[in-house]
Amino acid sequence: MKTIATIVGARPQFIKVAPVSKALAATGLVREVLIHTGQHHDADMSDIFFEELGIAAPDHHLDVHGGGHGAMTGAMMQKLEPVLQELRPDRVLVYGDTNSTLAGALVAAKLHIPVAHVEAGLRSFNRAMPEEINRIVADQLSDILFASTRAAVENLRGEGVAAERVFPVGDVMYDAAMQFAAIAAQRGELLSRLGVEPNRYVLATIHRAENTDDPARLANIVSALETVAATLPVVLPLHPRTQTRMKAAGLAFEKVQTVPPVGYLDMVALESQAALIATDSGGVQKEAFFYHVPCVTLRDETEWVELIELGWNRLVSPARGDVAQIIRAALGTRGVDAQPYGNGKAAETIAEILTRSTARAEPA
Repeated sequence: MKTIATIVGARPQFIKVAPVSKALAATGLVREVLIHTGQHHDADMSDIFFEELGIAAPDHHLDVHGGGHGAMTGAMMQKLEPVLQELRPDRVLVYGDTNSTLAGALVAAKLHIPVAHVEAGLRSFNRAMPEEINRIVADQLSDILFASTRAAVENLRGEGVAAERVFPVGDVMYDAAMQFAAIAAQRGELLSRLGVEPNRYVLATIHRAENTDDPARLANIVSALETVAATLPVVLPLHPRTQTRMKAAGLAFEKVQTVPPVGYLDMVALESQAALIATDSGGVQKEAFFYHVPCVTLRDETEWVELIELGWNRLVSPARGDVAQIIRAALGTRGVDAQPYGNGKAAETIAEILTRSTARAEPA
């Protein structure tokens, strides 16, 4: 039986891997070995996702977290190389745009193991973002590129990627949303516990380095959310990075209700019943769309341009002073009904392509 080594490390990747791992197992044709780099390592950012999404415990846990981008990626590569040398998988599968993605693709390529990249072709066209560098390198090193959207396919075509390497499959996060939405809907007690009512609160998430590591941008975001919270409850699951940076900058929330990071099912419950979502997360932008909730993205650009075009998402730079006004203006709005992310069967398509290609591949 052929072996696929799947490398993950961060919350969004756990969500994406759940439907794909299930689909791979259903084929009965490949053995999947799950490697967790440890990038998101605490229980609230890691363990709870494995439990709730029914993902098997990692076969290998590298326990690499913290430090700068170079130190983290280097440590991951150092620990990952002997694992892959021992496994000798027929293919490595990476997801998204994190340091775990980059480390996995680099080590596999240097060991001459074929790489497949889920969520290939996304571009913000801002190389100041670490994620943009990770995406570009992973795509260049992969021989199979699974694109979520038409725009992603066009980006790869524009970069000269051979058409036979690119597979437009849809978005596995949409698969996960369809599979777990009904379960999450049963978590109504969460809103009661927080003291908020359905469709009468704003959900916010802030974690990207471009916002948290820039004191001026972070101060603008805090001020805007506080302004909104004066008239409408704002709930913010507080990312550890954001908490640390706020403390260092002397910033604090008074009106915004902060809670510890929540699991996937609780997050879906909060997203699907919010009046609006304000976020700098790529995944949360899409999840807002899945549940037909208007979204304001607190960034200078977004990879998910189709959500802007469809009217479900508004883009506002935290460097501006009118963030609160834009959030308020987006309340109650709706976009165009469309399905830019496929039919909810992306994972099945990915599993079919992987089993077919892996069966043909020579042993690594």
